[in-house]
Amino acid sequence: MPRYDLAGRAALVTGAASGIGLATARALAADGCAVALNFLPDDPRGPEAAAALRATGATVVEAPGAIGGGEEAAMVEAAIAALGRLDLLVNNAGTPGVSRTIPGHALDEITDALWDTVLDTNLVGLFRVTRAAVPALREARGAVVSLASVAGLSGRGSSMAYAATKAGVIALTRHLARGLGPEIRVNAVAPGAVDSPWQIEWTEAQRAQSIENAPMGRRCTPEDIAEAILFLGCAGAMITGQTLTVDGGLLL
Repeated sequence: MPRYDLAGRAALVTGAASGIGLATARALAADGCAVALNFLPDDPRGPEAAAALRATGATVVEAPGAIGGGEEAAMVEAAIAALGRLDLLVNNAGTPGVSRTIPGHALDEITDALWDTVLDTNLVGLFRVTRAAVPALREARGAVVSLASVAGLSGRGSSMAYAATKAGVIALTRHLARGLGPEIRVNAVAPGAVDSPWQIEWTEAQRAQSIENAPMGRRCTPEDIAEAILFLGCAGAMITGQTLTVDGGLLL
């Protein structure tokens, strides 16, 4: 993974207790960035991850809070106060809202409750976090990187509700980039099949197919996605409003 000199900089990563969020926090900390780890208040993996990073000498603060619960601004403000500044916001927190894929024809399974869950977390909560972070990011001339998905670019995904929210992240990224430039760059990463802790119970057949369909011959790792997040957040000075697909060619 490319290295960046991030000494003196600070980042907030949502959904950082595991998977892509934790891999991103680790990469940022390894490059000298102070990091605020957001995680669900009742998730013991959050404090454990923060403690493990501190043991490496990293500057890490805990920022518990549920994205989509309406308390995003308070979480962001507390994280910025603890960090002293904010140069990068990584909007990684998300949920499929289901434990298995729902085929597109099964409309009765796309309930109002499912829509509420995925919209509140994946899109509305993401917007609230970003809105709260804007003053600090503007002062630092920082960046936002949000997690979209190939589901937002295709007919694939755990459900059409999930895909719709990720398509919304892609559209929101463009609008935020126009609205917040030139002080703040805003981009997104659209992962494909990723081997990481997740609520979806993929079958072995589904996993095998995702590998077979990818020209790179494997599924992504959280570190693959973190690499793209760091590039968009810490380099690429003239890149904004873009969604970078990182899927090993799966959509091809």
